[in-house]
Amino acid sequence: MADKNKTEIYDASSIRVLEGLEAVRKRPGMYIGSVSTKGLNHMIYEIVDNSVDEHLAGYCDTIKVTLEADGSCTVEDNGRGIPIGMHEKGVSAERVVFTTLHAGGKFDNTAYKTSGGLHGVGSSVVNALSLHLTVQVRTGGKVYEDRYERGIPVLELEDGLLPVAGRARGTGTLINFLPDPEIFEKTRFREEDVKNRLHETTYLNPDLTIVYEDKREGSEEKLEFHEPDGIIGFIRELNKSKETLTDVVYFSGMAEEISVDVAFQFVNEFHENILGFCNNIQNTEGGTHLTGFKAQFTQVINTYARTLNILKEKDANFTGADIRNGLTAVVSIKHPDPIFEGQTKTKLGSQDASRAVAQVTGEEIVRYFDRNLDTLKTVIGCAEKAAKIRKNEEKIKTNLLGKQKFSFDSNGKLANCTSRDASKCEIFIVEGDSAGGSAKMARDRMYQAILPIRGKILNVEKASIDKILANAEIKTMINAFGCGFSEGYGDDFDITRLRYDKIVIMADADVDGAHISNLLLTLFYRFMPDLINEGHVYVAMPPLYKVVPKKGEGEYLYDDYALARYRKTHSGDFTLQRYKGLGEMDAEQLWETTLDPARRYLKQVQIEDALLASSMTELLMGADVPPRRAYIHDHANDAELDI
Repeated sequence: MADKNKTEIYDASSIRVLEGLEAVRKRPGMYIGSVSTKGLNHMIYEIVDNSVDEHLAGYCDTIKVTLEADGSCTVEDNGRGIPIGMHEKGVSAERVVFTTLHAGGKFDNTAYKTSGGLHGVGSSVVNALSLHLTVQVRTGGKVYEDRYERGIPVLELEDGLLPVAGRARGTGTLINFLPDPEIFEKTRFREEDVKNRLHETTYLNPDLTIVYEDKREGSEEKLEFHEPDGIIGFIRELNKSKETLTDVVYFSGMAEEISVDVAFQFVNEFHENILGFCNNIQNTEGGTHLTGFKAQFTQVINTYARTLNILKEKDANFTGADIRNGLTAVVSIKHPDPIFEGQTKTKLGSQDASRAVAQVTGEEIVRYFDRNLDTLKTVIGCAEKAAKIRKNEEKIKTNLLGKQKFSFDSNGKLANCTSRDASKCEIFIVEGDSAGGSAKMARDRMYQAILPIRGKILNVEKASIDKILANAEIKTMINAFGCGFSEGYGDDFDITRLRYDKIVIMADADVDGAHISNLLLTLFYRFMPDLINEGHVYVAMPPLYKVVPKKGEGEYLYDDYALARYRKTHSGDFTLQRYKGLGEMDAEQLWETTLDPARRYLKQVQIEDALLASSMTELLMGADVPPRRAYIHDHANDAELDI
């Protein structure tokens, strides 16, 4: 293995302690984002990221990730192994890493040049949120072991050092952990998300191999991920089912001690797909590295367009969105000291990253386009076409939405709330006039607005922009929300004008209701994505049943599993009422189950994997029937829905 990037010092003295481990179990969402499946999977990523950091340091080329039959996860690498020597705190450095927040080699520049596990809380947080966790370190021909239960060590150290568990060849670290059911809503890892993340990691690290194995009953699978073409292969994978207009363009460079790798390609579609990574972590909310790339790319293309006299002196520049329509790009940087927003690292905030990416992009794409004029003309041609479409659609929007004045109550369907404090207000999009009528009577009129819709709205994945904006139900929602509408060109949607903190989809708990929910989510995802990205979209969870025993209080049950549990735990006769739709509930029942903030169940809609979300939306809501039929057939028995 090449050792040009190796760092030299990694021992007990490399571990720097910033503060003690506190309150992780009390507020886990602060450290892993949530206690849903998203947060559960994030525990795997935290441990894998540490192994990837060993790869970046030049000491690890293979990582094994195993979803064990007992529900636990094992991550093993062939890196140097966590230091086991005596730390200045008087115990093994390994124990300091797993019991102290902000303790790790990532704070010592002699141990790692770049790191994805920047905050140094990953190992200790995973430990704190696990029912049990085992660490095995291979070094010096021996295996050293430590064990924890809910973050508390259960093995006694020998003079502060780890006990020897056996002999071993080579070096490395093995960590096995079982998520604590007291913390997480679900403790079964979602394999598709894990596989996507691991495969993605190998695209970003061409010399790394990740072996994935699922040993759980019914999910047995073993895969090996290795992508020697790196992000060039990543772009090809992203565009494998699309009509490409250019070859994949790749460039790299170094600026301000930041390594920059970029690959891009244009396809015959009118939206952009730009993925940003810093130290192998996908920044799903973007950040400064993407800002630098976009701004510089836009400037370079506009300069070329004027030099080639494609843009005349009187013409306005192409917008950034014009130029990026049809662009698929991956921007990956390695930063020695990045600033992220939040432990889950969804957004990069380092200003030097913007400057570094802009500098490398400006130098390298000019060098490329000077030598590849045909590709340059194709890119400018895409921008010209996008600009014409944008101008035509702006006219359509003006005619259909624009200067017509709507009242705050839109077209009369909206039963608005009294308060104008958006941070406290909610709007419920309710299927059907009957349920809408009950909801209007049941609601808290001060803070809850009700918007009934009639049946299934237009499927925006298949429709043209003029049909979308002419749809009465969609126009009603756009005007009710107050923040506009974006068809991908950027400047018409303003999330700060949103009139409601929560937009709640309230549909029947049946197939038709699920279809209506999906149509609404497709609308929001494609044309108002910030509603989802900033956490404003929810799905109400109305009950399926109400059970009333002969003695005692009645109880609402929200799914068939709850009914089965009730039958097992309750003796005696009871009356069972099944709600076929929201319209069957009276106002009091609707308030108790679905509207009352103190008793209702809401699921917040989140996007964990933007690439997967986009491809699934295209698959399930698009016009191509055979792939959708095949997917539904293959997943017909899947019982879990986690929104």
